[in-house]
Amino acid sequence: MIGRYFHFDEMGTTIRTEIIAGFTTFMAMAYIIFVQPAVLQVAGMDFDAVFVATCISSFVATLIMGVYANYPIALAPGMGENFFFVYTVVLTMGLTWQAALGAVLISGIVFVILTFLRIREMIINAIPESLKHGIAGGIGLFIAFIGFVQAGIIIKSPGGIVSLGNLHSPPVLLAIIGIFIISILLALRIKGGILIGIITTALIGVFIGVVKFQGIASLPPTIAPTFFKLDLVSTFKLGGVTVILIFLFMDMFDTIGTLVGVGTATGFIKDGKLPRANKALLADATGTIFGAVLGTSTVTSYIESTAGVSSGGRTGFASVVTSLLFLVSLFFAPIIRMIGGGFEVSESVFLYPVTAPALIIVGSMMMRTVVKINWEDPSEYIPAFLTLIGMPLTYSIADGLAFGFISYPIVKLISGKGKEVSWLCYLLALLFILRYIFLSH
Repeated sequence: MIGRYFHFDEMGTTIRTEIIAGFTTFMAMAYIIFVQPAVLQVAGMDFDAVFVATCISSFVATLIMGVYANYPIALAPGMGENFFFVYTVVLTMGLTWQAALGAVLISGIVFVILTFLRIREMIINAIPESLKHGIAGGIGLFIAFIGFVQAGIIIKSPGGIVSLGNLHSPPVLLAIIGIFIISILLALRIKGGILIGIITTALIGVFIGVVKFQGIASLPPTIAPTFFKLDLVSTFKLGGVTVILIFLFMDMFDTIGTLVGVGTATGFIKDGKLPRANKALLADATGTIFGAVLGTSTVTSYIESTAGVSSGGRTGFASVVTSLLFLVSLFFAPIIRMIGGGFEVSESVFLYPVTAPALIIVGSMMMRTVVKINWEDPSEYIPAFLTLIGMPLTYSIADGLAFGFISYPIVKLISGKGKEVSWLCYLLALLFILRYIFLSH
């Protein structure tokens, strides 16, 4: 019965192969259940509640992807979107995390509407390829930079911007060890290398006294501190509309890129099109809405799903297995808290030596896309570079995006290539310019 529903024979797979693929995908992306609570707690959110929200939203979205869209693609709160949520929307723009959750919810609803209207592909195609790759690379740099700061390898410098941290500090040394462990595991192409690296680093941390052992299993923590805490009224305060648009575009970039990547690896794409694409995109949008209500940032498709595909996964049953593993994770909160919790080194200064290495490595992985920028055409690579470098230097994904979207049409117009720019790019540039004019007052 399961085989008939998921078309095992047509796809040339078996239930055993799909189970292995589901486990493999989970191992490759399970680091998010450690990292997500650690990131969002910086915005003032409850660690345990975010952990629960992350597990449940990932379970729901991945289950829909498997059962409804029948694709071996897993979903969870996205890396990049979570940092934009915390460091730009909350810490820089001043919105509360409740208002930021409202923006996530609205972006998810708009995503659903765009899915049913079938106009999302038009929007994606309107964004220049160079900017897409610049955005992904910029987010990668930003995530890696945050990882270095959370590891204590880089610190704020009284006489400058940043400087080298105390490399003799036990938490910093643990983070450096973690970077090498994950790097070696990935270099050896060991599946689930990031997750194995996080766990290994945590065990070393327990052994040297940096990480405190808090137990293994327990009943799931309460989700009450974040459940349905959205503040939709405050969302539309200064910058709220811009935030919604950026959440929307970031999610679309991640989802389309993942679907194309996994679709190509599995041979699903035929005649340049991905069958059941709208069903897959609807799973993504539904996960975002569900996650916002529960209390976590944008849920999106994970490129780590290719790990399961490489293990033979060809149907949605692999996603069903992955989704169930997210649900089981709810009963291991002590381990999650031990691994993802911060280590206080001084008053109001926390380091995250166990999860920070994963941020650095994930950031490096996101940088691969910059090779696809057209480095021969200044009107393409200059806006992409401004986006790429703007994010870490301004400590803001939004400002990095603004650098790119404002400069792209201007450079194109001046160079006589204005017709290459879509009307949507001109509109986005205008919105960003108006935002800065408005903020200046």
